[in-house]
Amino acid sequence: MTTLEGMEPASHSTSTSTSTSTSTNTTGGTGGTGITGSTDGIPATTGPVLRPGDPGYDEEVSGFQTAWTHRPDLVVGAADAEDVRLAVAYAAGRRLPVAVQATGHGLSVAAGGGVLIGTRRMTGVSVDPVRRTARVAAGARWGAVVAAAAAHGLAPLNGSSPTVGAVGYTLGGGIGLLARRFGYAADHVRALEVVTADGRPHRTVPGEELFGALLGTGGNFGVVTAMETDLFPVPALYGGQLVFGAPLTERALEVWRRWTADVPETLTSSVALLSYPDVPAVPAPLRGRYAASFRIVHSGPAGEGERLVAPLRAVGERLVDDLREMPYAECDSIHRDPPFPQPYTATNALLRELPPEALSAVLDTVGPGSPVPCVTDVRHLGGALGRRGPAGVAVDHREAQYIVRAIAFPGPPPGGTGHSLPQVRERLDLLREALAPWTLGHSPAFLYGDGERAGETQTRAGYDPGAYERLAALKAVHDPHNLFRFNRNIRPAGADPSAAAAP
Repeated sequence: MTTLEGMEPASHSTSTSTSTSTSTNTTGGTGGTGITGSTDGIPATTGPVLRPGDPGYDEEVSGFQTAWTHRPDLVVGAADAEDVRLAVAYAAGRRLPVAVQATGHGLSVAAGGGVLIGTRRMTGVSVDPVRRTARVAAGARWGAVVAAAAAHGLAPLNGSSPTVGAVGYTLGGGIGLLARRFGYAADHVRALEVVTADGRPHRTVPGEELFGALLGTGGNFGVVTAMETDLFPVPALYGGQLVFGAPLTERALEVWRRWTADVPETLTSSVALLSYPDVPAVPAPLRGRYAASFRIVHSGPAGEGERLVAPLRAVGERLVDDLREMPYAECDSIHRDPPFPQPYTATNALLRELPPEALSAVLDTVGPGSPVPCVTDVRHLGGALGRRGPAGVAVDHREAQYIVRAIAFPGPPPGGTGHSLPQVRERLDLLREALAPWTLGHSPAFLYGDGERAGETQTRAGYDPGAYERLAALKAVHDPHNLFRFNRNIRPAGADPSAAAAP
């Protein structure tokens, strides 16, 4: 066991002191140096507690997104909710900022100093097939939830990647494979178990202010240790990809744009625009080619799906056409998101409409001629996503009909391979400017990395007018010292913008 509550905070430059002693990690995860110094009777954490320089520290702070990495003064590899409580209580007693990481896919602001709570050991998933619900622990990934639900002919409102953490995804809102039919994942949460900034555990349910504030704000109000969420009777899907080469990209996009005006809510689709790398892992027809990949998810009969996609197939020759009926357990085969860590940053714009001029703006700024290669994703929204969820849930701009995301990969500065962060920023800024005439705002959940540029103006743009003020007032109640600020931060109402607590 590793004791926690008697510890004193360390700085980045301070090496492990003589008060440390070797500990045994009883959870089966990364071991390391446990920091002692507590008095008798103070609870101990089950998971490891590490400082910079300790064996296992670098592995503990690493995540899927490698362009930015947390560098906390202290990392707690939580094994259970009690470990989370102890870690938050320790940080609260010392006014230390707190970051949380399960998988690190959606990292927005990297922790510099403070306390990082890693939840990847908390992987429990249980399904109640009668109530059609799942209880999901903080570090469980969508692949595990999909598998557990599929055993009962049920499906969660998961995203495209099986390796993304289910709780973090849902706290960001959750635009998933079945989004147009069932709406945001956040709208179907039945309960959240959370440790707030005072170090106390709570169970909160729809109708309570804290419940609504947690959903859509990505960790601004506490550390969620588990959630209970709805499952749906969707045992099978019709879906896959239609991929068109560069000569057909513009035509295919225009056909898709018009096609989305009439498709039923049972059909959710998106298109990815990218240059595929010329490597053996990429299917031969796509290697080294720029293409438009249309991802189709239809939760109705396969025959109906075939009829619905006919206008897209009529565009012309496909490089890939793998549409098929599949068990829901194989839904990750539709988008085929990469399973390996990558360095990336991203921006997005929620659009009220997608006229031809908007598509031209996308292609002109981040299309095949862009000096900074980007993976651009255009998703069709609407349907159930446009309907208001439970009272207080902080997922706004629901009138948006599309979302455009651009992901870029910052590398070494000029003179090396890749593109510098300033070059990437400039390109993504150009996209936002080009789409401004049709933009309602953005989704905070899809603002990956580059957190030092995050500010109140950018955060406000993620919510409807007036919503930010309501959330800031709640933040002042539940986290008055802004402990949870390694995120797209909602500053507590009345807080001094120049104070150290501001990001």
